[in-house]
Amino acid sequence: MFSTTITGTVHGVQAYLVRVEADVSGGLPAFLMVGSLSLETREARERVMVSLKNKGIQIPPRHITVNLSPGDRRKDGTAFDLGIAVAILKATEMIPSLEHENTLFLGELGLGGEIRPAKGVLPIVQEAVRQGIKECIVPMDNAKEAAVIPGIDVRGARDITQVIDYLSAGKGKGEKILPLIQQAMPAMDSLKGTKDITDFSEIAGQEMAKRAAEIAAAGFHNLLMVGPPGVGKSMIAGCLAGILPPLTREESLEVTSIKSIAGQMEAGETLCVQRPFVSPHHSISLSALVGGGTIPKPGRISLAHRGVLFLDELPEFDRNVLDALRQPLEERKIHISRVGGNVAFPSDFIFVGAMNPCPCGYYPDRNRCHCSEPEVARYMRKVSGPILDRIDLCVELQPVAMGYLGKDNQRETSEIIRKRVERAREIQFRRFRNTSFQFNGDIPGPKVEEYCDLGIRELKCMEELYGNLQLSVRSYHRILRVARTIADMDEKERIGVEHLMEAAMYRPSLEYWK
Repeated sequence: MFSTTITGTVHGVQAYLVRVEADVSGGLPAFLMVGSLSLETREARERVMVSLKNKGIQIPPRHITVNLSPGDRRKDGTAFDLGIAVAILKATEMIPSLEHENTLFLGELGLGGEIRPAKGVLPIVQEAVRQGIKECIVPMDNAKEAAVIPGIDVRGARDITQVIDYLSAGKGKGEKILPLIQQAMPAMDSLKGTKDITDFSEIAGQEMAKRAAEIAAAGFHNLLMVGPPGVGKSMIAGCLAGILPPLTREESLEVTSIKSIAGQMEAGETLCVQRPFVSPHHSISLSALVGGGTIPKPGRISLAHRGVLFLDELPEFDRNVLDALRQPLEERKIHISRVGGNVAFPSDFIFVGAMNPCPCGYYPDRNRCHCSEPEVARYMRKVSGPILDRIDLCVELQPVAMGYLGKDNQRETSEIIRKRVERAREIQFRRFRNTSFQFNGDIPGPKVEEYCDLGIRELKCMEELYGNLQLSVRSYHRILRVARTIADMDEKERIGVEHLMEAAMYRPSLEYWK
């Protein structure tokens, strides 16, 4: 007998549905699986048969053929197990074959019959809704994650017998076996994160660096901080996530989908409500940072999507790792090519880098720094010119004077700064309402002149800056984008000379990069 079920998988960050076709016939007993399968997907044969046996369900010795369609797309992962098991049970007439035809099945089977969590449940369920699927059965640990998608009935199962009993009971009779998971997607303004974030009021001094961080947050600009150890570079980077505008509903779904595909959702977790803050160690490999593998998976830069990617001790990262950031910093996505095809992962993040000015960390203080000039130059050259050219804001931090350390010093809190950032964000929202971008930092090169219109005085100012600072076209555009953000923070409709001069002040220092 022949039967089908519906399951799904992801390729890159794109989900697509897979039809499981099972045929059970006479002949020599066998279990064949076809459909461009990876090794772990092909191993579903053993997982499915043993899990059913251990639950007391004996499949008669028959010739079983399972096809995962479409056959020309590679299938990766273990989430097909539940769909395969249900298809075989239908084909052997152990459960009704016409019930729940419009149901999505996702989940890995353990040998004891338990249904284990799967990766990428959120984007797969989204795709199922787009294609008209009305019901899905997923692992209980993924049920709340799936239930935030409206327009589909979500049921969570802990083992295969629950699913069999539910399907055998008939429509409307199995509600007590697998009740609906009620988890409507809440309004984003009602969601509050619980992750502890350092407050800007805890940072003494470093007003220029704080100002640069506020500009970076307001316009989604990249930031580089240079200074000796212990001056607050890492603390400022950690505070940045706390002053970013809250995630929108669409951004929350994007961030959660990537995290789900990467298999980093915690049990019972529903939506990511805080902007990501990702800080990999400098020993990270190229594929771990940008994504990759035989079957490409998202890397750390994609997990930082819509948030902050912080690279501390920037020159300590491998040169090829840093240079791989060129494309995502410019295009806001990373393309990975493999034999099986090309994959594009999103990587729209604020890049924040921190570094010492020399190997010992104290240049140009010659009372403490004993590095030679060639050593300093060699150390600074580890951060290449093309990477520097993609950084909007560069600030130097100096040791904090003791007078700033007193408790009586009144410092702005992150909440006050965040309100200013949100006001600037509202201005950008209105400006870019009918475009494909959201922040000033997203404005593509051809559109810079349109959104950063300059008067006669401002044009003359930029002509002088262009010649004196020996700017590239990319650097010229970045100064205009930063100036646009500073003007928005001042709630000015037009960019002024003062905004251009402040934006130019944040270019990398010639003291370090000669």
